[in-house]
Amino acid sequence: MALSPPHVLSAERPPLPQTGNLPEECSLLRIFLGEADEYGRDPLYKAIVLRAREHHLAGATVLRGPMGFGRSSHLHNANILRLSLDLPIIVEIVDEPGKIKAFLPELEKMMRGGLITLERAQIFRYSR
Repeated sequence: MALSPPHVLSAERPPLPQTGNLPEECSLLRIFLGEADEYGRDPLYKAIVLRAREHHLAGATVLRGPMGFGRSSHLHNANILRLSLDLPIIVEIVDEPGKIKAFLPELEKMMRGGLITLERAQIFRYSR
């Protein structure tokens, strides 16, 4: 199956946002949630990444943890004997501090629980 060149638009592939270059000093937004958390009919982590993309943020990554606990101290574990359906998920988003802060109200609308952290990040390299 041949892939369309990046400049060719199709109904199946929305255009990629242009993020440009990042400054050396950026912000790293970390969102801690559970795999079972939802927003509408979608997993919450997916909804957050898609919303970040709509807002033309520089990048987002979803990380799935094999074990963790949060405020309730309930242990979530990817164990063969007891398969957890609510493993820890971390969504990391990097961009300029102003763009990250402007995105925070969007997160507030989407999340019912979880933890959000914000820290400074030094960009070493940002290229394709």
